[in-house]
Amino acid sequence: MRRLFNRWLVLSFVAFAQLCLFPRLSVAQDSGQPTIRFVRNPDPAPDFKLTGLDGKPFTLAGAKGKVILLNFWATWCGPCRAEIPDLVELQNKYKDRLQILSLVVDDDDQDAIKKFVAGSSINYPVAIATDDIRIEYGGIAALPTSFVLDSEGRVVQKHEGLRDPVLYETEIRSLLGLPIGPIRVETFEDTGEVFLKHADRASELPGVDLSKLTPEQKTVALHKFNAETCTCGCTYTLAQCRIYDRGCKVSQTATSKIIAAVSAASSGAAAASPKKQK
Repeated sequence: MRRLFNRWLVLSFVAFAQLCLFPRLSVAQDSGQPTIRFVRNPDPAPDFKLTGLDGKPFTLAGAKGKVILLNFWATWCGPCRAEIPDLVELQNKYKDRLQILSLVVDDDDQDAIKKFVAGSSINYPVAIATDDIRIEYGGIAALPTSFVLDSEGRVVQKHEGLRDPVLYETEIRSLLGLPIGPIRVETFEDTGEVFLKHADRASELPGVDLSKLTPEQKTVALHKFNAETCTCGCTYTLAQCRIYDRGCKVSQTATSKIIAAVSAASSGAAAASPKKQK
């Protein structure tokens, strides 16, 4: 089961990487200014108690008061390996106020992983991610995936795929209160991008065309997306599945049917309404 899950991760990442490889700082449309974004009213990160490959306790609580970069990766993942030198450099540069925590999703034996970690000169704690932890953090649909936590242990951003290290460093410096130059900081409400449990806040979903619905119809459709469970086997709602797996044909078909039904029901109700007498 674990090996099948990892094979699925490879396919998911390949598809995702075609869309998102080395994205840099976004640019605010109104000012043309480089911008970083953090979650407004962020949630506490789910904690865990693991034992690192070094035999020491591996927890979020152990890094209390520091900015944390929680990185999910695998030794067989090329983009994951590519970002390791940058993460090592970040840990060295901000070692007193930053803690990178590395969670491996490999199903290989620990000795092989330990050998890889030692050979890569990784200078931050590494532990094996359990299935429960993956679920707590939304399933981890792509590798690498990194969660950025502020010094209070709250998740303020999530990044999937290989990212420009400039982005990570800028976010870290901002959270530490250090100068970041002429870079704008914006906040956004999490509508499922960071934690799937917040998908019920979303007004738009990947691959779902709501443009032909009235505001009232759109509200009804979104309610149904969040009330009905996808039958692809993911156990998520239709809304969560669209965010979690944009390539899922089951949730895409189901949401399309709901949109058609909502539109048809409203049209039928309008036709059945008696005309006002003049």
